[in-house]
Parts: sequence; C-alpha cells; structure tokens
Amino acid sequence: MNMLKLSMITLVVPDYYEAIAFYEGALGFEVVEDTDMGKGKRWVVVAAADGSHILLAKAADEAQEKVVGNQTGGRVGFFLETDDFAACYERFRARGVAFEENPRSEAYGTVAVFTDPFGNRWDLIEHRKAA
Repeated sequence: MNMLKLSMITLVVPDYYEAIAFYEGALGFEVVEDTDMGKGKRWVVVAAADGSHILLAKAADEAQEKVVGNQTGGRVGFFLETDDFAACYERFRARGVAFEENPRSEAYGTVAVFTDPFGNRWDLIEHRKAA
C-alpha cells in the first residue's frame, strides 16, 4: 500500500518579512527555503522541529488579501503540540505571542488559543498522557 504524508500547508500572509519574523522568531520554526520567484513573489517555507512545513504565501490579489487571518472562517485551524506546555507557553509569551485565553485543562490535555499577527487562530496543546 502506498503511504501518504501531508507534506505542507499554505498560509496566506500580507508580508513575507513579518510572517518570517513571527514563525521563526516567536514560534521557533526554521526557514528551510526562501527562493525568489521574480516579480515580488517568493517561495518561503518554514518548518517546525518535527519536520512539518508551512508555505508562507504573500497575498497576490484582493481576494487573497481578504482571507488573510481568516483562512478557517474564524475557527482554530492550526495546532501546535508540545510535551512541556508550561515551558512552551512561557517561552511564547516572552516572545510576544498573543494568547486569547489562559491555559485550560480539557479531557484531552492542556490547551490555550493564540493568534498569529495576522489573526489566524492556533491551539497550543499538551495531550494528556495515557494512564
């Protein structure tokens, strides 16, 4: 059977530099590719420590500009999992990440919602360990 792997998702952003500053500087992702495509367009890929990738795509027209920060209709659409919620939460706060709420305990673990500078909503989660 063929294996499938989700290799990358795209986030439409208003500015490459601001997006890189947040995803690299605040969240600790690594820029793994930044290729000039000409005419102001770039192929900018950031990766989390687990190897998952996000393509940061600058909005190219008015229709794309309208979805910046609301690519999931206002829902939390992106999830970062950590094995040390308290340390990660404090590190993110120290780097200026805007949390919408204080951490809360749910049946599945500890979670807090934050937004990127463009309005996209993320969950920071530490899943509860199985007994």
